[in-house]
Amino acid sequence: MSDDIAAGSPAYDTSLAGDGYLGDPSVRAEWDARYADRQQLWSGRPNGALVAEVAGLVPGRVLDVGCGEGADAVWLARGGWDVTALEVSGVALERAAGHARDAGVAIRWVHAALTEAALPPASFDLVSAQYPALLRTPDAAAERALLAAVAPGGVLLLVHHAGMETQQTHDSGFDPADYVWPSMVTALLDDDWRIEVNEQRPRVAPDGGAGAHHTDDLVLRARRLRAVR
Repeated sequence: MSDDIAAGSPAYDTSLAGDGYLGDPSVRAEWDARYADRQQLWSGRPNGALVAEVAGLVPGRVLDVGCGEGADAVWLARGGWDVTALEVSGVALERAAGHARDAGVAIRWVHAALTEAALPPASFDLVSAQYPALLRTPDAAAERALLAAVAPGGVLLLVHHAGMETQQTHDSGFDPADYVWPSMVTALLDDDWRIEVNEQRPRVAPDGGAGAHHTDDLVLRARRLRAVR
């Protein structure tokens, strides 16, 4: 479900978890349960890699993929970005909308999986995916959806926890082979793209919140040079 919030005097949706969700219901239920299990899952502060990489960019239209409880989306909106924030969990979106109300910023919410969302193609100056849980498919649908959303001249910023791609399957059922990692996106980049950053670096982590134990990031920043030919 998407909620278009007009610029100017903010108006906010109160039915973000409604039946308009686009995506696999089991994925939504899994993430709703994770968020419902805690009053606050994440730190409430923007991710360090996002702050560092966005510093030199001129604000424009941004897609926040997997916005969670909205810390990155609110930070971007405060910085002058026109924010569209996408998330599968209705519980997380309700919290994110509340944080946006408290901050007095306007954000467009999309309650959908990335591959199911009706996003305008090649229209975002920045596509930010911070530690996304994107499911891997044989046709690389999630990877291609990330790339397809970036406007000519725009930037894809994909950040993930270093080392997770090569982990063994956990007793909890987590299998790295089920998910998309930066190397899979890099493999799809052609001459229409320029890789500006592709490295492992120490993580600048907000205090508290799930995932705070990870110490290093994989950071991929790629600029789209031209439209698909």
